[in-house]
This record gives sequence, structure tokens and C-alpha cells, in this order.
Amino acid sequence: MSEENRKQALAKGEVDIRVKRAGIYQKLTFKVVKHATPVGLIPYLTLDKFLDLSELMRIAEEYSLPVQASNGKIYPKGKREMDFLGL
Repeated sequence: MSEENRKQALAKGEVDIRVKRAGIYQKLTFKVVKHATPVGLIPYLTLDKFLDLSELMRIAEEYSLPVQASNGKIYPKGKREMDFLGL
């Protein structure tokens, strides 16, 4: 299912995800933004707000993409930046 979510998010360019923020469930829009790194372009699900690290980890695992918010970057478990080249 995570492969389907990733393909859909990359094709659409953004995805609406239900997250728990400050004890309240909200639907937030994450945009797919490609950041230039020394190894190449890496796609990130990007949010310009603060979000709990546990929620960022859940989203990274669910969509098999790195997630970036105002409080940091999270990669799916067992993955690193090099694994996302060419997406």
C-alpha cells in the first residue's frame, strides 16, 4: 500500500493527510517538493507547520517518502537520502 501511496503523491504533487496535531485531528496538505542535495534531487513531502515527530514518522512510513516540516526531516525506517534518487 505504501508504494501505491507514494506513486499517487508523486503523480499528483500534493496529498491530503489526516494527522493528529495538538490533540485534534486535522487534514493537512503536504506538497511534494524536490530539494537539491549533493547526490541529486530528492522528493520530500513538505509541510510548513510544526508537527509531532511521531506523526512525521508515521507519514514517512505510510508514504515511503521523506517528510520535512518546520521542526525537521524524517526518513522512513531503514532508508537514507540515496534511496530516493530518481523518483
